[in-house]
Amino acid sequence: MPSESFITREVLEAILDTIDEGIHVIDPNGQTIFYNGVAAKHDGMNRSEVLGKPLLEAFPSLNHKSSTLLRVIKSEKPIYNFSQSYVNAHGRIIETLNTTLPINVKGVIVGAIEIAKDYSSVKKLSQRLADLEGSLKTSENPEKKTEIGQMHSFSEILTSDPQFKSLISQGKKAARSSSSVLVYGESGVGKELFVQSIHRDSDRRNEPFIAQNCAALPGSLLESLLFGTAKGSYTGALERKGLFELADGGTLFLDELQSMPIDLQAKLLRVLEDGFIRRIGGARSVQVDVRIIAAMNINPKNAVSENKLRPDLYYRLNVLSYELPPLRERVKDIELLTEYFISIYNTKLEKTIKGIDEETRFFFQKYQWPGNVRELKHTIEYMMNHTEQDIMVLEDLPQLLKKRTSPPEEILPLRKAMLEMETKLITDALLRTNGNVFQASKLLQIPRQTLQYKIRKHI
Repeated sequence: MPSESFITREVLEAILDTIDEGIHVIDPNGQTIFYNGVAAKHDGMNRSEVLGKPLLEAFPSLNHKSSTLLRVIKSEKPIYNFSQSYVNAHGRIIETLNTTLPINVKGVIVGAIEIAKDYSSVKKLSQRLADLEGSLKTSENPEKKTEIGQMHSFSEILTSDPQFKSLISQGKKAARSSSSVLVYGESGVGKELFVQSIHRDSDRRNEPFIAQNCAALPGSLLESLLFGTAKGSYTGALERKGLFELADGGTLFLDELQSMPIDLQAKLLRVLEDGFIRRIGGARSVQVDVRIIAAMNINPKNAVSENKLRPDLYYRLNVLSYELPPLRERVKDIELLTEYFISIYNTKLEKTIKGIDEETRFFFQKYQWPGNVRELKHTIEYMMNHTEQDIMVLEDLPQLLKKRTSPPEEILPLRKAMLEMETKLITDALLRTNGNVFQASKLLQIPRQTLQYKIRKHI
């Protein structure tokens, strides 16, 4: 065990420099005392231009009110996941998502530290996508306006399950309504297919269908993307329509609604109530005619009890709500979907696979399919790329599934059993979140960095 004297300032700085997020530390006077290479890259600055300099000198567009670091020095309170837009000394616009914390030593504030993620590229991409949606909407070609050829329909939902058939019938009725819709179910059950089918069966079928995953962006960026921005509402802001305006007349699909910040959910509720939106920084309200369809991968009642979903928003959306069952509750559909995916990949891969053997069919029926239809589809695709026969067998399964086909030992050593259980839980969480490490870490209730370490170690 190294002694305390080993942890010198140089060693501490070297450790902080290895972290893949920007770290910026200032003293109580607002002077930078640490600034790692990642932060410099985010900010488009040389470290020498920031280290030892007053913060407002390096970033002249900021002031004591707009700088999160200076605000934390003054308030002595942390600021979490705050999206900040500013201009560096070279005139470049920077977008970051910051968590800023006071540094307290024996009850005295000696500085503030900021951990920042660069969201400039993400924001530009989001805005370009929004612009593309706008260009599709304003196009004179009505086919470009809706991309209807890419939309799914109820006829594409394959099922022999009576409960699911009943849901499809209800969905067709919902399509004739103008009310908001809430669809929920585990990841991979086909929520977006169900939602697109509602839009395609509705009177809005020739108007835009715009989908936005609420977990993909930080709250402030999501807000500007949804509502748009008024020119000058913050540094570098342009006059830009949001997704509500771009979806006018059509449908706006908000996936993983429970990931939307609570304060932003309040604004969404107001739009549902009165149909008016206001761009960020703007003074004028604009009326929009947009049907909202929301989806969640957890039960909405649980989301309400866990303070992830506003109760009033839930009651507003719950008028038309549909829970899509997981694949493990639709055992007969497993064989139906297996045959369908084999036919699809026979065409794509130019193969003539006839099916799966009895052992594999039995395994498919007993397996829990935590990733649902998506996992089954990817499993079939993997097997068809690797098989050398016209009938697929257990040996053709992906490695992770193959391990589950062999009978376990009667008694495993505790360490090994715990390792296998940990690996299984991590794998299931990744499948449920479609490989999203951040969402999987939230599901497992462990830090993202811890999950990344365990993935590298065990999987």
